[in-house]
Amino acid sequence: MEPDLEHGRRCFAEANWREAHAALAGTAREAADLELFAQTAYMLGRDDEYVSALERAHRAHLGAGAPARAVRCAFWIGHSWLFRGQIAPAQGWFARARRLFEREERDVAERGYVLLTDMLGNLVNGEIEAAGALAAQVVEVGERFGDDDLVALGMMEQGHSLVRLGRLPDGLRLIDETMVAVTSGELSPIVAGIVYCNTISFCREVYQLRRVKEWTSALTRWCARQPDMVAHKGVCLVHRAEVMTLGGAWDDALAELGRVSEELTRGALNQLARGDAAYREGEVRRLRGEFALAENAYRRASSLGRQPQPGHALLRLAQGRTDTAVAMIRRVVAETSRGLPRAALLPAYVEIVLVAGDLDAAAGACRELAEIAGQQENEAIDAMSWQAWGALALAAGDPEVALTESRRAWQAWQRIEASYDAARSRVLIARACALLGDHESSGLELQAALETFTALGARPDVESLPQGNWSRHGLSDREIEVLRLVATGRSNREIAAVLFLSEHTVARHLQNIFGKLGVSSRTAAGAFAHEHHLA
Repeated sequence: MEPDLEHGRRCFAEANWREAHAALAGTAREAADLELFAQTAYMLGRDDEYVSALERAHRAHLGAGAPARAVRCAFWIGHSWLFRGQIAPAQGWFARARRLFEREERDVAERGYVLLTDMLGNLVNGEIEAAGALAAQVVEVGERFGDDDLVALGMMEQGHSLVRLGRLPDGLRLIDETMVAVTSGELSPIVAGIVYCNTISFCREVYQLRRVKEWTSALTRWCARQPDMVAHKGVCLVHRAEVMTLGGAWDDALAELGRVSEELTRGALNQLARGDAAYREGEVRRLRGEFALAENAYRRASSLGRQPQPGHALLRLAQGRTDTAVAMIRRVVAETSRGLPRAALLPAYVEIVLVAGDLDAAAGACRELAEIAGQQENEAIDAMSWQAWGALALAAGDPEVALTESRRAWQAWQRIEASYDAARSRVLIARACALLGDHESSGLELQAALETFTALGARPDVESLPQGNWSRHGLSDREIEVLRLVATGRSNREIAAVLFLSEHTVARHLQNIFGKLGVSSRTAAGAFAHEHHLA
């Protein structure tokens, strides 16, 4: 055996991808070694080289009279093309895998890989139940032939399908069992990376935030053991940044997201990760009040194929461009299928349309979000729903309901350890307490929220709160000025002229005042100002 070939095999077993790739590049000739070389290329983010090596392995298997092994190569070539959005070559290789398998007279494990091609087709077409049924067959084939990769891929997708179909406990059990296989080192490197990334992305999609944290920690350890790996590193960094953002470590999150763009430009997975990273950066920048940087990040996300919503609409709201924000959020909600996919959009929708004064639209979104929460049995979605109801109740002048719903939201966010969202709930609690006449409790809640916002660097939220003068009921200096002029009977145009603002900005301030004071008209706002010595 050539020394370099033996060294390459040993480096492959040790997950030393760079050395394995260099050693195998000129020595891999047999089909099995070509497959090893292909996997090293994949792990280094060299997608074209990965496909090329698999094609050579495919031909070598056919030349050696091993069509079953050629089926596997054909599947993985098709999978690579499908993942990169090249449907025609993907379908061509999947068809070749099926044709070769149908020539087999024996029952072989490769039947599972042909079933996977059908399952992927169902997923592309949105046929979730059919995909789940095929995934169960894949698991059965994998178990019968002792193919751990097949079992894991089938079980992962079976779990995802069950969750999407509303069978949450059954689906999550399968997902957790799949992750036991990957963390125990039972899977091949490529399948391990796929299962890690797909599972964490799915858990994020369905708001299983505890699982996102736990499996992201496991993924981080897996990546750390392979320092020269490129393929899955970008996804890992984005997941880490999301966990950091949720927990309030915003500076650390930005550092991780920056690494995705600077270090990881190779490989299809990293291209997707770059779009996600840009969006996540936009979210942190927006919350910190760095609006120009947020704008740039959202634009990068869009150019990389990542939908920049609902963050971009919330940025427009923060900039006072309420009409634009409403148009954006209504468009993206309208084009998103009902059910769980809209859960990520509805809280922003409620926030934006409340500022626009459309309480009916906000109520409809709250009802839809509550329906989703009832179906999912998920604490994060519950918190989102309760917080939306609390904001709506405040805008509708019902502080009792606002207090109950907002406190439930705060308690849930606390359990999830989502510090920013918990602080926003406390602001709603404070405003409800003030409307109920309990100004001392309102002050305590506002002080706690202010401390959190200050620690996070959430400048817009800090500026929206009074600095130590809780008798102002959460109104900013500018909102106090607008309220005093409203109390004198001035119109929006007159107020704009006095304060050198646009009428649009005055309208936005007025909607914020209505929400904070729990009133719904200029007359009520003026009466509140006189009653509480604000005018």
